[in-house]
Amino acid sequence: MTFAIESFHFHVLPMHTRFPFKYGIASMNALPHLFVTVNLVVDGKAVSGLASEGLPPKWFTKNPDTPFELDLAEMIAVIQNASRIARLAAEKPTGFFGWWQNLYAEQSQWAKVREQPALLANLGVSLIERSVLDGLCKALGQPLHAVLRSDVLGIDLGAVREELCGMRVADAMAPAPLSHVSARHTVGLGDPLSAADGALDDGLPYTLEENIRAYGLRYFKIKVCGKPDQDLPRLREITRVITANCPSGFHATLDGNEQFYDLASFRDFYATLRADAALAPLFQNLILIEQPLHRSQALNEDVAATLSTWTEGPGMIIDESDASLADLPRALDLGYRGTSHKNCKGVVKGLANAALLKKRSPAIRGGPILSGEDLANVGPVALLQDLSVMALLGVTHVERNGHHYFRGLSMHSAATQEAVLATHAGLYRRHPAGFPTLQIENGRLDVSTVNSAPFGCGIALDVSPFEPLNTWIKRGGMGEL
Repeated sequence: MTFAIESFHFHVLPMHTRFPFKYGIASMNALPHLFVTVNLVVDGKAVSGLASEGLPPKWFTKNPDTPFELDLAEMIAVIQNASRIARLAAEKPTGFFGWWQNLYAEQSQWAKVREQPALLANLGVSLIERSVLDGLCKALGQPLHAVLRSDVLGIDLGAVREELCGMRVADAMAPAPLSHVSARHTVGLGDPLSAADGALDDGLPYTLEENIRAYGLRYFKIKVCGKPDQDLPRLREITRVITANCPSGFHATLDGNEQFYDLASFRDFYATLRADAALAPLFQNLILIEQPLHRSQALNEDVAATLSTWTEGPGMIIDESDASLADLPRALDLGYRGTSHKNCKGVVKGLANAALLKKRSPAIRGGPILSGEDLANVGPVALLQDLSVMALLGVTHVERNGHHYFRGLSMHSAATQEAVLATHAGLYRRHPAGFPTLQIENGRLDVSTVNSAPFGCGIALDVSPFEPLNTWIKRGGMGEL
């Protein structure tokens, strides 16, 4: 199949959190949610595709010295530049994979000249890629997992990474997309843990204790700040709450959020935590550690020596350091066991990562890890597209936190809310106040309707009520967040 791109359009929906989401060096109270619409001609047929992403503070760059307005301007610049490259590469009918290769290469070169980090640059690639994939799935009338398995997109994994020669995209996918995934609940650095931490009267669970009881949670992602005097008492209380409310057991991951600058220091920190008797249940059920090292240090050669001798810890993965196509191979060479998938890193890149982990599986001590992490995703587009990819990759438990920090889909129109409830009855339920909220039962999400939709969403979302990006910028929308 071939397609041509006629135009891109960008719209903004400002969103405010229920309460602050504190992670790493940032505390998020609000963000702009960006919608990208692409108008395509696919084999002579006009069709539109849609993708979206919340643009959070201090994740893509984590520079403590820059204001959010500057970070946001950089995020928008990389997205707009990617759209420019993408449109030029598809002025005439083209195949998907050649178009994607050009987009990735040209964006990478542009970012290098502009001294923009690869993680940020690939935000632009991923959003444009997703919008086009959505349009192609709609044109074919098939869900993403079927489109990818059919090879109609011509994705050549060997051309993405040479060592993947001979592997097909289907080799990187689960035999069938998962119908359910477990929600791994985020415990942010400032999240309330029990009733002693206060209450929020908005009709949704607020404390960790309330969330476990409301959703039947069994998987948790716990953020640490890297300071034992702060982390130890908090982790003791987290462990107490989880243990008391999960009598049938639980699993946890630890997110270091780049708080350390050498692995030896993190190892000492980990040993301090592990020696605390009150944390024994937590460490008995710890399944992975996510990116404790700052991205400037995480892939340095000296990491290999520490990882090779550290046998008492669970698997360690990269997240923020998984920026370019070269990063996961480098991480595995150093002794990391895997990476996380987020759609903001790219779908083709995610497939190539899954294929690489499968290819290298026999050589990875303890086995490969492909985790699923969140970036405060919300529906009806970003969250569902992300779940679609998680399901086809076979990621069984996925960090989900958009429903925790935002009030369901209450920020959308009544028509959109009703469409979501009708289309995704298993994934969403109607809150007593009327808006759709994510339905988590026994700790799991039913993603059956996501798998049957062209690319997760399945509704005709009208973006016209949202403010055009350029208008939002000109009237000073950045300063309102």
